[in-house]
Amino acid sequence: MRIQIWLLLLVFFGLQVEIEAQVQRIDPPHWWVNMHDAQLQLMVYGEQISTYAVSTETQGIRLTGVHPAKSPNYLFLDLEITAKDPKFVEFVFECGDVQFKQSYELKARTHSPESIRGFTSADAIFLLTPDRFANGDTGNDYIESLRAPLPDREDDYGRHGGDIKGIINGLDYIASLGFTAIWPGPMLINDMPEQSYHGYAITDHYRVDPRFGTLEEYQELAEEMRQRGMKLIMDQINNHCGSLHWWMNDLPFDDWLNGQANYLENGEIAYASHRRTTLQDPYATKKDLKAMTEGWFVSTMPDLNHRNPYLARYIIQNSIWWIETLGLGGIRQDTQPYNDSAFMSQWAQAIMEAYPHFSIVGEEWSYNPMRIAYWQNGSQNSDGYVSHMNAVFDFPLQGALSASLTEEEGWDTGLVKWYEALSNDFIYPNPQALVFMADNHDMDRLFTQLKEDVSLHKIALALLAVSPRTPQLYYGTEILMENTAKPHDHGLIRTDFPGGWKGDPVNAFTGKGLTPSQLEVQDLTRKLFTFRKNSAALTEGNTLHFAPTEGVYVLSRYTSDKRVTLFINKAEQSVDLDLNAYQELSLQKGQTAVDIIDNKTFTVSETIRLAPRSFLLIESSHEND
Repeated sequence: MRIQIWLLLLVFFGLQVEIEAQVQRIDPPHWWVNMHDAQLQLMVYGEQISTYAVSTETQGIRLTGVHPAKSPNYLFLDLEITAKDPKFVEFVFECGDVQFKQSYELKARTHSPESIRGFTSADAIFLLTPDRFANGDTGNDYIESLRAPLPDREDDYGRHGGDIKGIINGLDYIASLGFTAIWPGPMLINDMPEQSYHGYAITDHYRVDPRFGTLEEYQELAEEMRQRGMKLIMDQINNHCGSLHWWMNDLPFDDWLNGQANYLENGEIAYASHRRTTLQDPYATKKDLKAMTEGWFVSTMPDLNHRNPYLARYIIQNSIWWIETLGLGGIRQDTQPYNDSAFMSQWAQAIMEAYPHFSIVGEEWSYNPMRIAYWQNGSQNSDGYVSHMNAVFDFPLQGALSASLTEEEGWDTGLVKWYEALSNDFIYPNPQALVFMADNHDMDRLFTQLKEDVSLHKIALALLAVSPRTPQLYYGTEILMENTAKPHDHGLIRTDFPGGWKGDPVNAFTGKGLTPSQLEVQDLTRKLFTFRKNSAALTEGNTLHFAPTEGVYVLSRYTSDKRVTLFINKAEQSVDLDLNAYQELSLQKGQTAVDIIDNKTFTVSETIRLAPRSFLLIESSHEND
């Protein structure tokens, strides 16, 4: 009897050891066969998992390396995948007398590398903050298991309930405005007690935030967009994660984070200096460079150490996993210069080799065009740095837009600011690939920047549509949304889109309750970007512009057979423009042209009348001289 009990206890405790040792998670959660890179590294997490030997006899799979982390609860497995057909890899874990098996799925690819196409200058990007755009599913507004409080639309920094279903419901509206790509803010889980709505403090790199929806709904969004000829851009954050990320309670290595030891021992945080100029400064000290790249962004966003090879591999594979899972049309990379530069080059190169037609746009918030050019692929940098990113946000042009329209006209003020900013295009390898925005989720809304001047707002939209760039519009800019009451307040900048919630008295999707000015600007946006979408002159044409004179500026885009010309009059009085002074436009007296906004054909005379504080956009035939 004693022997039987002893045997039962042995079996019981053996099972306990086996159960405790079972794998709790594997990242990436699955992979695919026939990928560009046959190499894959799995992060395996489980209690004391590093004490186990691992093997597999699955055909087409070779286990080339097993790497324990500093924490005993992690193993990193290196695989070489030569299998051509989808299958489950069976791993055997052994430690003494304990053995268990773990399956890992390799799927068939649903998107070919050729089908993965990034955004180009032929696209126009619509940026939205998912929590504030539209609430399509009230059932996911509050998830009891997560840390954030109940949604409260009166709290500018709380959850409001916008979600993926809301974006899907709004696709026809966005498409009707002429936009062909959508950049939603991050939609991965942010299980943080405060300000989790914006998405930039990720707590699991492979989980959609359930308050936004499910992975299946995210995939549905991507598919619905493809059916409309639209591209989905994912907002990714390589630099940092949320302070409540699942791995923060059990970090794999002592150097997984920058400043990790001080943080764990005494709670001290070394914050980033935000001196981004150190990255290109030939005289920068190592101290200043470290203070920029190895500091935390804020206290709730730990800085990831990309020099750790396992973390670097993790981030690269995570980006590829999302491209493959969603069939993405681009990545927007947050806080580009805060990352380790060498890693970012490696990251972008891996993506572009896997998807040769993909697009990545990096955020470098600098008004110095040389800083922007540094990060665009093709730049001949003095330090030899190659970014492999084809696009960067054009903050210099954005800054010039606001200044040029609000400043008094002078030798070096007003429209000349725009003219000179555009003239800096000689420094960029591919200026049309730069993403130009009038505003975004981090700055005052355009209408506020322009002191709520509707006429200037219209001119700004025209410049956004006609400029030799890839344009990006922030949701609500088309209906004069503003944050004038609280300049620079991010919560107010990210105001709910009217009509996105049941019972809203104003509905911008239908036009109900909008003011005449809002309706006019919304209609103008639709006309501008619908025309742009179908105009080769605007999406891929050459550029010509004239130095501004007395508040008048002329910008022209042209191909071999078509010319589109934007005439701007910023002055308070009308202007009769003598076309003899603009002979390079090839506009001849008696020639037929079309007023794009009014959709009227007219005969060109020797002069063109421009109303006060207005623009005229025309299309005419063009022959190369």
